[in-house]
Amino acid sequence: MRCVLLALVLTLLTAAALGDDPVADKSGFTLFNPTPEADLRAFSTDRPPKANSPYTVDAGHFQYETDVAVFGHGNNEGVRTQSWTVFDPTLKLGLTNTIDGEVQITPYESVATTSAGSTTSMAGIGDTFARLKFNFVGDDAGDFAAAAIPYIKIPTARSGLGNNAVEGGVILPMSINAPHGFTVIVMPEGDYLKDASDSGYHGVVDFLVNVSHPINDRWTVYTELFTSQPLNDERPSYSLDGAFTFVPRPNLQWDFGANYSLNGVGPRIQLYVGLSQRF
Repeated sequence: MRCVLLALVLTLLTAAALGDDPVADKSGFTLFNPTPEADLRAFSTDRPPKANSPYTVDAGHFQYETDVAVFGHGNNEGVRTQSWTVFDPTLKLGLTNTIDGEVQITPYESVATTSAGSTTSMAGIGDTFARLKFNFVGDDAGDFAAAAIPYIKIPTARSGLGNNAVEGGVILPMSINAPHGFTVIVMPEGDYLKDASDSGYHGVVDFLVNVSHPINDRWTVYTELFTSQPLNDERPSYSLDGAFTFVPRPNLQWDFGANYSLNGVGPRIQLYVGLSQRF
């Protein structure tokens, strides 16, 4: 926790030096006075892999970001789990130049668990997430950008796919343009989640470092280290993630990636294909 707070403080202290490039005044653009096409910022998404972007959708514009399909596989203490998620879009709408509203829905997911030769499976609608993204600095220019993303989980999933509990938290993505074309995202996150064994709640601190670099004007490669640290007796998780994005047109992006658990908590491997588009 001390390392997370120290990284956050040190990064924010550089904001004044890194994010003060002069930019055109876009504060007058709103949901009802959309940003003109000529003034749109570069297309940016909250995928892949787990890192979120500090950049918001321009005022009056719509964007979707979705997994086309996600496959997960795990084997922990003799219990094998396989999961599928199909089309779980995050729908985004630019409200002002530095604020957007977001809703993630999961129309279909399935989980199959095998233990001692017996298999149980379940499928249906997943949980729903509502978020707001507030950019503090660097939305339109500069080598540094930071945002806050408070969120709430609405328990729309059936028992077995979800825990029937309202949960929430806040995500703090920060992006730094590093030398030689690299981009680094540092992202602490605090969550308030339901206990697995009783009706109580506990805090969770997540942290990741994501590094990306363009291969050419259409392809970009990403690598990421992620950890989730529950503030109770549940086991922490660690993962190594990697992905590619392909941008065939300025407002269209495909992504392909894999998340690998380093300590066996959660799915051992997740493979996914995603699609994002801005209008």
